[in-house]
Amino acid sequence: MKVSTELLRQGFGFTDGILPAKCATRTVLDHVTSKWGVLVLVALTEQTLRWGELRRVVQGISEKMLAQTLKTLEADGFVHREAFGSIPPRVDYSLTDRGRDLTEKLMPLMDWIAGNAEEIINPLTASPA
Repeated sequence: MKVSTELLRQGFGFTDGILPAKCATRTVLDHVTSKWGVLVLVALTEQTLRWGELRRVVQGISEKMLAQTLKTLEADGFVHREAFGSIPPRVDYSLTDRGRDLTEKLMPLMDWIAGNAEEIINPLTASPA
């Protein structure tokens, strides 16, 4: 089944060829495709992780940005946070059904980026594909 570009544009908030500034798709796109949002979603694709594990997997993320990113992704329904009443406190993060649906679509883009990043960043030294 082929979907027309016009139908796709309607779904993305196009109005007369314009992407409105106040469109909900922009907010969700910003949350999902932020530098840290993408990396946290990718990290949670294969397994549930604790806070410290996420910090080790997503190298370079500050505690503040990890907390902010997780809070945003949880509020959007992509990430599930489960707190345990143990000592020391334990909190696990995993993808929700919505998060898994999203990462199924996100991972092909990440695969493409991984396969092309070296050539894009270093076009003269990358080996030909």
